[in-house]
Amino acid sequence: MLAHGCWPTIVDVKTTDENQPLAGAQDADGARRSDRTRAAILRAARERFAEHGFERTTIRAVAADADIDPSMVMRYFGTKERLFDAALDIDLRLPDLTAVPLADLPELLVRHFLDRWESDPPDDGLLVLLRSAVTNERAAQRTREMFAAQVAPAVTEVLPPRAAARIGLVSAQLLGLALTRYLLRMPAVTELTKEEIVATLAPAIARTLGV
Repeated sequence: MLAHGCWPTIVDVKTTDENQPLAGAQDADGARRSDRTRAAILRAARERFAEHGFERTTIRAVAADADIDPSMVMRYFGTKERLFDAALDIDLRLPDLTAVPLADLPELLVRHFLDRWESDPPDDGLLVLLRSAVTNERAAQRTREMFAAQVAPAVTEVLPPRAAARIGLVSAQLLGLALTRYLLRMPAVTELTKEEIVATLAPAIARTLGV
């Protein structure tokens, strides 16, 4: 029985604000913000590395370009070296070559790399990597690793063993095309149409591969 003048009290009762996002929604929004921040950093880094190279690019400059605090760049990537590696982590997106007739392989490779270089958004990183590789050993190593890990296995899988040793020369031909057409911009190469390049370079690659 309640004493006179005393009323029951309700304690520890929590109300829910209907406008307050649920925890899952908050987590999802945070993940999206994190993805946007990371993408902005990588975009700024690629542009900086492309214009100034590895040595002259600074974390502070990348952060300024991305309109964030330098500590955020360090939080996501730790060091300039790791940022460089992440910015230039390139997927060549080679198609499955096992179903391609050998006679069609050289033309497919030339077309694929032309499309890859010319269809990518500017911040994709492939041409940035090639540009940096000319003067920076770290970028050169990344380029070698990229072709060794992606091009060599894909081509070796569909070629007889005798052709495996020739894949390096094919890489040289494709990289030479990229260097002269997109970086040095030699008129004799830039003035050619894609079809003219395919018609001229594919037979040379066929001879290199022995197909």
